Amino acid sequence: MTTSPSIASQQEHLDVARIRKDFPILDRVLPSGRRLVYLDSGATSQKPRQVLDAEREFYEQHNAAVHRGAHRLAEEATDLYEGARAKVAAFVGADPGEVVFTKNTTEGINLVAYSMSNAATAGPEAERFRVGPGDEVVVTEMEHHGNLVPWQMLCQRTGATLKWFGLTTSPTCWAPSTRLT
Repeated sequence: MTTSPSIASQQEHLDVARIRKDFPILDRVLPSGRRLVYLDSGATSQKPRQVLDAEREFYEQHNAAVHRGAHRLAEEATDLYEGARAKVAAFVGADPGEVVFTKNTTEGINLVAYSMSNAATAGPEAERFRVGPGDEVVVTEMEHHGNLVPWQMLCQRTGATLKWFGLTTSPTCWAPSTRLT
């Protein structure tokens, strides 16, 4: 796999030390004298200072139920929430109505897989999401259970087949010519 020039250019100019400074928790020094390195972002992602500051400001100045009130704070909270949705949509090239916030990746994957299993009982507008016998769901052998179990359950509920990409000895997850098992 080749890297496009724009991505390679960005990687060459990636200032890891500057980015690390955005994460206050990474300033910690462990009893061993080594700086903290956190690699368990599948369980909990660390927040950069900018996110912590924005969250603090929200809770101190605008905290209210989004889309649930007719008072000033609820209006502010809703405007901020929808503004964040629009920014995320623009960043990923989507329509704001296509962006769904969940509390974490596992919840998001579960929501997608469960919704796909429910598409069988929905109307014709859900046809493109229907999964059933003859369909294949593909995962790699290295999946975290949070990204495996929802697809196993989807296949169990719908009759679809779960297929696995094998791992290689190279730094890639799979070779393009790898046969599915």
